Amino acid sequence: MTVDSDAQIGARTDSYFNRTRAIVEKFGDARVTYAVFLRRPVISAPSIAADWLRAIATRRNTAFEIELEHKEGEWVGAGDPLLYLTGSFAKLADLETLYLQKLGAACVAAHNAYQMCLELPQAAFLAMDARHCAGAEMQDMMAYAASVGGRAAQQEGAKGFVGNATDATAHWFGANAGRGTMPHALIGYAGSTVRAAEMFHATFPDEALTVLVDYFGREVTDALEVCARFPELAAAGRMAVRLDTHGGRFLEGLDPAESYAVLERHAPVAVRRYRSETELRHLVGTGVSAAAVWRMREALDSAGYPRVRIVASSGFGVGKCRVMAEAKAPIDIVGTGSFLPESWSETYATADIVSYDGVPRVKLGREFLLRHAEARAQRDT
Repeated sequence: MTVDSDAQIGARTDSYFNRTRAIVEKFGDARVTYAVFLRRPVISAPSIAADWLRAIATRRNTAFEIELEHKEGEWVGAGDPLLYLTGSFAKLADLETLYLQKLGAACVAAHNAYQMCLELPQAAFLAMDARHCAGAEMQDMMAYAASVGGRAAQQEGAKGFVGNATDATAHWFGANAGRGTMPHALIGYAGSTVRAAEMFHATFPDEALTVLVDYFGREVTDALEVCARFPELAAAGRMAVRLDTHGGRFLEGLDPAESYAVLERHAPVAVRRYRSETELRHLVGTGVSAAAVWRMREALDSAGYPRVRIVASSGFGVGKCRVMAEAKAPIDIVGTGSFLPESWSETYATADIVSYDGVPRVKLGREFLLRHAEARAQRDT
């Protein structure tokens, strides 16, 4: 972890925190306690922020007491303090902007990841968020969040997040490297889906083969041709096809009527209840719908490839995962970056001082942040 210098902190924190530090240093330090919270339910993901605070404390030759009210991976209610942070006011005052940045978004993303995994407990998830992140720091934070949310879901029986796309953040998932096989660009370069699979296998013969099959709009045809080209991999369970059909068209062979027919064969209840427009699109619409996944499973099984897995990607947020679960879509792996917070305002973490030199004191309206003992002491005075 890079430890920021005082100059870097001063340049990136809110200026009134810098001025507060200067005033406190002039008129006398105090020992303060901050309550840190979010205004919405989240999963506790405090480690990046807490580790940064400890590193800054060491560099400043002081110590900060970090009391986690909720362990990593625990559910936290709206307004419920995630942690209490105690130490020198002069040493803490200018840090608030930066540790809140490292906390709020991670907790919301972890909550999203947790919900997605619980909706599809039989599917493994891969974090494919890197391209949607605003730089390396956010990339690290979001991978960490997916790992926390995934582990929380695993505690409830889900497979959860099992890996991610980049080497730099693979450690959050207990791995040495990111996972992935080929982008659409490789298929365009190769000129055919089969040829791209051949090139990948020739270069990485010991790795399992996952092939994108939507480049030419022949998802079923190309999937079966690749299986026929590598029957040993298919029979050994070392092959997968990835569905990433964009929302402008249906998977090969599907249209609205045929999509409904597919689900009538496999999950009729899913299409017989009231659905919003978005839910219907996830079920029987264009792109990677539940009908598309079922159609691919039908084709693979009919051709004698029951061990070939299906990887689904493209817009798999909480809502889409829920609809896929209701349709019992036979997805083996979900590749997604959609656990990233959709509404950034929901990620805003807040810190309020609740104690000065042991005396409970908080701004009017935030008394709920006081510890129970401090609240009693305040009432007694």
